[in-house]
Formats: sequence, C-alpha cells, structure tokens
Amino acid sequence: MSFSTTQPVAERRTQTERRWGYLIFRAGISLALLYSIYLVTVQAIAGWHLNRGSPEEIRKATEWDPDNAELYAARARSLQLSFDGTDVNQVLGLYETATRLSPNRAQYWAEFGGSYELAGRAEEARRAYARAQDLFPNSPQINWKLGNFYIRAGKTHEALSAFHKTLLGDPQMRAPVFDLAQRAGIDQLDILREMIPADTASLLAYLDFLVARERLDEASQTWARLLRSGARIGPQAVFPYLDALIRHDRVEELEAAWAAVLERSHSGLRHRSFDPNRITNGSFEDDILAGGLDWRVLPTEGVIVDVDSRAFFDGVRSLRIRFDGKHNVSYSHVLQYVPVKPNSVYRFIGYVRAQGLTTDSGPRFQICDAKDASRLSVESEPVTGTRNWSPRQLEFRTGPETRLAVVRVARPPSRMFDNRISGTLWIDRVSLIAVEGQAWKASAAMPR
Repeated sequence: MSFSTTQPVAERRTQTERRWGYLIFRAGISLALLYSIYLVTVQAIAGWHLNRGSPEEIRKATEWDPDNAELYAARARSLQLSFDGTDVNQVLGLYETATRLSPNRAQYWAEFGGSYELAGRAEEARRAYARAQDLFPNSPQINWKLGNFYIRAGKTHEALSAFHKTLLGDPQMRAPVFDLAQRAGIDQLDILREMIPADTASLLAYLDFLVARERLDEASQTWARLLRSGARIGPQAVFPYLDALIRHDRVEELEAAWAAVLERSHSGLRHRSFDPNRITNGSFEDDILAGGLDWRVLPTEGVIVDVDSRAFFDGVRSLRIRFDGKHNVSYSHVLQYVPVKPNSVYRFIGYVRAQGLTTDSGPRFQICDAKDASRLSVESEPVTGTRNWSPRQLEFRTGPETRLAVVRVARPPSRMFDNRISGTLWIDRVSLIAVEGQAWKASAAMPR
C-alpha cells in the first residue's frame, strides 16, 4: 500500500495563499478607510477655516486642502472685500491658481476678469470675461458681468448683446439691466432692437419701467414695438401706460392705444369701441375693467358698488350703488375718462333708479375736463327719495382746450344736521354722443 505527499502540500500552499490574500484585502480596506477618514478630516478642517471668513483663515484652509480651487477663489474674494490695502497682484495670483485647478468653472474666469479690470489690464479682462462666456454662454450672471465691463469700456453694442442674454435667462434681472442701460445714456432704439427680448412679458416689463420714470416718449416707442410683435395683450397689463397718457394729456395716443387693446385682447372687448357712444360699457353688460377708458370703481367706506342682474333698464344688468347710512359721504368714486373733441357739442344721458335715498344732497352725474375743471364742469340734478327709471340729461359744449373729460357719479357732502346718506341708486344706459348740426341748448347744462 502506497501514500502520496503531493496533495497535502498543495492544500497547505492554497490555504496559505488564501490567508495572505485575505490579509492583503483587509489591509487594503483599512488603508482606504484611513485615507477616506484623512480626506474627510482635512476637508473638515479646511472648511472650518473657510467658514471663519478672514483672508488669513482661508489661507490656512488652502494649506490643508491645496488642490481645492474654491478656496483660492474664496480667499481672493475675501481680500477684495477687506480694508487692508489689498495687493491686486495677490488677488490675480489666487484667481490664476483657481482657474488652473478648475479651468472649466465659468464663475472663476468672470471674477478673474473683474480683478484684471480693477488692475487696469483691460485686454486680459476682456479675455477672461470671454472665456467665462464661452464656458457658460447663456448664464445671466456671467453676461451681466460682461455687459457691465463693455459699458465701462464704451462698447455699447457688445453690452446690449450681453444684457439681452441676461434678460432671456433671468427675468428678475430686468430692473437692474433696464436701469443701467438708461443711466448709460444708450439710444432708446438700440435698446429696443438689441437688448429687449421680443417676448410680450419683456416688452411689457420695459414699458412699465419707462412709465414709472415718466419717460413717455420712450414708452410710446416701446408700445409701438409691442404692437408690431402682434402679441395678444390683456387690458390690465397696459393700464399703467394708459394712465400715464391720461396724466400727460396725450389723448390721441390714449385713444389709439385703447383701440389697440380692445382689438388685441383675449377678452372679446372689441364692441367697446367708440361709435357713436363715447362711453365704454355704458349699460354694464360686460365686466368692469377698472382702468383705461372703462369704468373705474374706487372703494370707500360707507358705500358698496356692484353689478345688479335683477334690476336694469337696458340689457340684463345695471350698476348698483348702496349707501349704508352711517356717513356723510363725499363721493366721486365711480368714474370714466372719455376722449372728446374741442369746441364740440355733446349730449349726455344716463338712466337712474332710486330707493330710499336720504339727505338733501343726492348722487348725480358730473362731467368735467379731466385736467382742469375750470374749462368744463357740468352736473345733473341730484337723485333723492324713491323713483323708477328716469333719464338724467346734460347738453354742453367743450372749450378749445378740452380733449379729455371725466364722467362721474358724485355726491357732495350735505351741510344739514341729518346728513348721513342711506339708500340705493341704480344707473344704466349711460351715453355721451356728439351733437352735430344742432343748436346748443345752454339751459340743458347745469353749472356746478
């Protein structure tokens, strides 16, 4: 009988190799874990120094984590904000390191460009800004910085192109971009052609910006650009512009803009145009727009105004005004601006109904020149008590300067002891029509 020694030796060798392999694996895992702990510790210490914020603390952070580009950029920013007479070359060196460690980070290149500009090195600044834009061509922040650089360098068209991208990318930047372009004295037509995006929201935002600064000539050019775009425009969106035209007595532009709003509105308002009745929505069949050349109802204590679909003279609705009996109201809060022609005769008719209107001073219609009541001011008889539908009529001639009138429902305060007005007034079928070829009846207008 024979025995072989080869098999036990081979088995022992295999077992030894397995043990060594296991030990090496364990050692590798341990080293990897230790290295991970080291990295986490280093980054934590660097982060602790970074969060302390001072240039010296951030310098210590770079010693712990020397390959972290953000630490060099952060130190450069901190140095620029310090009041210690920072060496601009030191800042440039830090940004150079940051861009070397992270060459595809657009923000570092943009900040590098700003530092070059502070150092008076315009060409290097331009190249750094251009590199930032190449890396992130549509970044609003990058293009904002680049546009500012071009403004300072006197390169208007390049600045407008950069600002255009800023506006496309971030609507929140509209106000600072618009403001900078205006302060830089850039031609309005260049701004419209090259900077303002063609979308309706951007054009309306720029229109509002100009209106808020009372730059009506530029606003009119922007409005014309908006109309050429063919956009649908809700009337409320352009009320600030229309109100500015009213304030500045630009009546022809006001009429044209109102007609365009009615034509382009989503709301089906085309039938509100003037012909021949100058009053918009005189029978209150449509919702009150509360702006432009439609009715405006201003809230005030002691008075409730709404549309009534149960009591009407014409159509299926009227306007109801209710006085609560607790106040001696000075009321002129239902009104409409109405374009008129100078030296022309007009006939006004408004139908009214009343229930329990108290005091000697009842509501009435007033028509005045919108800019100067001394040019035109007439009013109807006051409405008191209870009465069924009846017309209130005025006939008047405009003067040579009157081109915009305001029609109001008004109630002057009573001077009587019992002066707190209560009751309800309804109005309907309100019209203002030019009277051509007829003699003017002066007695039809009651002066205020």
